[in-house]
Amino acid sequence: MTISSDSWAAEPGGDLFAVNEERLEVQERTVRQIFAELDFVIYGVDRGGRGVRGNRADSSAADGNATDCDATDSDAMSDYETLNGDISWFELRSGDWSSLDGPYVTVRTYQPGIERHTPLPELEELIERERDRVYEQLGLDEGDSPGRVRSLREWINVGGEPTPVQIHEERGVGHGPTAKARTVWAGRLMVYGSVVLLCGRGIEPADVDLRYLSGRDHDRFITGRTELLRQVEIAKLQRMAQARRGQSALTGLDAHRLLIESSVERALAERAHLASCGRVKLPRRLRVGEPVEQWTAAIRQQMRYASETRREAAAAVQLMVGQLCRLAEKTDWLVGSADGRAALEEVIRYTVFASQVPSLPAQLAWAELQRRPADSPPGSTLRCEAAWLAAWEQWRRERAR
Repeated sequence: MTISSDSWAAEPGGDLFAVNEERLEVQERTVRQIFAELDFVIYGVDRGGRGVRGNRADSSAADGNATDCDATDSDAMSDYETLNGDISWFELRSGDWSSLDGPYVTVRTYQPGIERHTPLPELEELIERERDRVYEQLGLDEGDSPGRVRSLREWINVGGEPTPVQIHEERGVGHGPTAKARTVWAGRLMVYGSVVLLCGRGIEPADVDLRYLSGRDHDRFITGRTELLRQVEIAKLQRMAQARRGQSALTGLDAHRLLIESSVERALAERAHLASCGRVKLPRRLRVGEPVEQWTAAIRQQMRYASETRREAAAAVQLMVGQLCRLAEKTDWLVGSADGRAALEEVIRYTVFASQVPSLPAQLAWAELQRRPADSPPGSTLRCEAAWLAAWEQWRRERAR
């Protein structure tokens, strides 16, 4: 199991910037229980009195009142995972999560010996995960092509003792502050039988000090997580509001067009990813998050122009998108051709206005294919799909005359 921002998405409706405080309270109780069940030593950044929270968090944590925390420079529990009912690793983060400049460090401690039972991630995977976090939480895509990659051996102090660490570093593209800000590194070290994985930005590995955490440290990571989730959710709601304003400015059937284009791109990218057994990576904008606002805008336009209820409009838009995604997978002409553009426009006109478009036989064949029961004989379903594709080919032949 992993706790991440995916597990507390904003609730639809209500106050635009209202945070689900009840859900945050449930999350905090869950995290307290997880800390209580830990049966191995975990490590975190030794703040040493530095940073916005500094000694204030330590002193307040002692009496259980660590609630006044600055989420942009704080400590927080990040993720954890279980294996056969036991916690296999536990991750904490420290620093400024809100910008590319950092400093920001995550520290993941594995249960001693767990590497014998499950594969550990490569350091490159940790860096990719960090860039995904930036995209998800800040809405910034750092890209997938670093300017320079280095592997080096450094030393990190753990409890005051220098400990060797293997580092993989991806420097940002360009020069100066921008390149430095986009430099992300990940490291692996062994501490008393536990594998510890680190990932950082805006700070050199040699400047990171670690120490084992005692019970008095836990509260600030728990309350820090709650405040972090609150601030990230507010930022997400603000970006959703901005996207909604952009969608409301669309005219005519542009919402349908944008939804189709992004959905077809996603379907083809996912097919290439699966066909390559994962060697072809999905673009980050497709890999992290879903275009919820695009669906909402298209359904809203469908309700307006087709005079349909929300349920009817959602079903019609789903049918429209499903047909063009399947057509893109089954043919080589939908994307980037005049036939493809014409097909897209006809599917939209049929969906919204029930127009008697030239491709009407194909529209009806697709609807028939989707009405077939899930337990239909495979042979009859294949024949139905073949009839639908044949209708589109007939449409293309007639267009070419």
